[in-house]
Amino acid sequence: RTQSKLHSTLFPLSAMAPLPAPTAASAFLFHAPPRGHHHHHKPKPASSSRPTTTLCSAAPSSTPSLADQLEPLSRMLLTDKPTPAADRAQRPTPEPTWVNPSRPRPTVLSLRRQRRRPAANHPSSAPLQPLLRDLRALPEDADLAPTLHAFFPLPGSPPTSSDALLLLNYLHPSWRKTLSLLSYLRALPADAGFAVDTILFNVALKSLRAARRWDEAERLALDMLDSGVPLDNITYSTLITAARRCRQFAKAVEWFERMYSPASGVLPDEVTYSAVLDVYAQLRMKEEVLALFDRARGSGWKPDHVAFAVLAKMFGEAGDYDGIQFVFKEMREVGIKPNIFVYNALLEALGKTGKPGLARNLFEEMAAEGVEPNARTLTAVAKIYGRARWGRDALQLWDQMRERKIPADSILCNTLLSMCADVGLVAEAEQLFEEMKNPDLTDVPQPDKWSYTAMINIYGSIKDADRALQLFVEMLQSGIEANIMSYTIVIQCLGKANRIRDAVEVLEAGLERGLKPDDRLCGCLLSVVALSTGEETELVLGCLEKFNGNLVKLIRMLGDNQVGTDELKDQLKAVLNAAETEVRRPYCNCLIDICQNHGLPARRPRELFRFAQGYGLYSKLHIRKDDEWLLDLRSLSVGAAKTAFDDWMAALSERVTQGQPLPQSFNVFTGSSTHKFAQGLASAFAAHLEEAAVPFRPSESQVGSFVSSRVELVPWLQTSSSSSRVVAG
Repeated sequence: RTQSKLHSTLFPLSAMAPLPAPTAASAFLFHAPPRGHHHHHKPKPASSSRPTTTLCSAAPSSTPSLADQLEPLSRMLLTDKPTPAADRAQRPTPEPTWVNPSRPRPTVLSLRRQRRRPAANHPSSAPLQPLLRDLRALPEDADLAPTLHAFFPLPGSPPTSSDALLLLNYLHPSWRKTLSLLSYLRALPADAGFAVDTILFNVALKSLRAARRWDEAERLALDMLDSGVPLDNITYSTLITAARRCRQFAKAVEWFERMYSPASGVLPDEVTYSAVLDVYAQLRMKEEVLALFDRARGSGWKPDHVAFAVLAKMFGEAGDYDGIQFVFKEMREVGIKPNIFVYNALLEALGKTGKPGLARNLFEEMAAEGVEPNARTLTAVAKIYGRARWGRDALQLWDQMRERKIPADSILCNTLLSMCADVGLVAEAEQLFEEMKNPDLTDVPQPDKWSYTAMINIYGSIKDADRALQLFVEMLQSGIEANIMSYTIVIQCLGKANRIRDAVEVLEAGLERGLKPDDRLCGCLLSVVALSTGEETELVLGCLEKFNGNLVKLIRMLGDNQVGTDELKDQLKAVLNAAETEVRRPYCNCLIDICQNHGLPARRPRELFRFAQGYGLYSKLHIRKDDEWLLDLRSLSVGAAKTAFDDWMAALSERVTQGQPLPQSFNVFTGSSTHKFAQGLASAFAAHLEEAAVPFRPSESQVGSFVSSRVELVPWLQTSSSSSRVVAG
């Protein structure tokens, strides 16, 4: 969990501080590749040469085909990564079951699962104790048949059903011995008077479920069907929960649909419903979850804590706040009070939906109800406070943990370190980290690679490159292998400190130790390229070319004034399609920074920005109200923010030229610079406004906001000579 939190905060690097001014000397570094290596577009055949099918025979022959009409649209789309619910459209959505309100609801089958005493301690197992000792002494993969034949000589003394059940329960921890015993029982002759019934198969299936042996469990269930042994409610429930535990979600859905068919003759119980709800939620089949929930409620099922925890987790993953309110409403109707597991799921869901205030109220309600929080609860709350950057609440949580001496695991400690990085509690993070390095004095776990990575991230956020590098070396010397996040953060920190050669040395050392770079590390190196000058730029590009040649080729093409727009767009699309979705916009941010900082052709930043905008990477920058238009630059780097603002001014100038209406006020929001990766954007943008003499001024009511009015802006747009000053800025 700490890994996803830290990894998501690595970009954009160049938004940390104002970028250095472009240098003319660095332009020569971007040598153009040989002209023979450029990919020129081949002329497409005319549409009339393609066979077309029309609905009307009178249609002219020059009408373009559907493929030709969709071809421009296909050039504007990026490929996406497959999701677990990719085949969801092929699966019909189950219809909710209508229940007659004038008749009482039928009660669903509810099993009383009580704690059973161990098989070896059962009163009736005394005669079997010698056999149990012999079976225990056998190897794991031994054949039990000779030992069993010696204890149960045939034909006079076959085992009884009670003996077989006790033996299966005793061998439950060993799935191989369980299957060997079941094979012996099934091989008994018919004249022995012993029949293997469904109960014995169910015990064997539970042993396979505990061992997470799904293939063997499904094979045994299919063998039951072939042998004519009926499958009861326990059989289906065990199979579904076994598939869920082995993360075979498609198989769990398949067996549940078979169970729900009229031919099975059984009904799901509360355990099965909760398990299937979790399976649908794991597959992100939200409609199926709600339909099954309604259908089960209509059949008289009373949801338990597990079902509500599954619903809360599903709605939290989807960011559906209305769904979380639905969970609260259903719990009140059923009359169930949340336990620690439901509270944890609700807290995590509220944190993912961006409702820190409601999460804090729920945490206080949990304490008022007398429910003691555990490590997972505090981990969820620490994440919420860190994302909201609530320093005071974070300190209160810190003090409460120390006063109540709540035990902490490694995940909680690492989350607290990450929270300290978010809210700027450097001293508190150092204190906790020192306690983790001295476990004899405290009850906290020893630091692992995630702990070191969190501390390196803290030093990186305050631009302390020396301490970050020192801690990185300490981690390697202590025998803890650094992960790719640690390398990325250290390289990022050294790049921001303009220690480019040190960053290259760290990267080369990681490659020698078997480091496999990912897309985030490539984005980090792009940021270092944007911050580098002279020969250092070629050093970074040389390292980047070892594992991402297409990205380096794109940078070279940006420096070649003879590369056309279409060729550049195709290369950019190929690079973005090969990258993960979450790093595509940071890639574009860094590429725009490289163009501006290294004196590349002046049109390149605007071309990259418009390409990315066409791909939907900058789709939420503009917010239009009746009396105010707002430009949100918080997710952009300094160079990308300047380019987006210049493009906006050019669009406004065109509207003024055409006489189109404009709102009363304009607002540009760069953020309040409270987050560690937003520092420097507001000051750099203010300098850009002053250089271009654009009539925007800092807002008096909101930090990080620049405002202007129509009366002030329109005259400047009219005198800017068709936005030439904006583009030059």
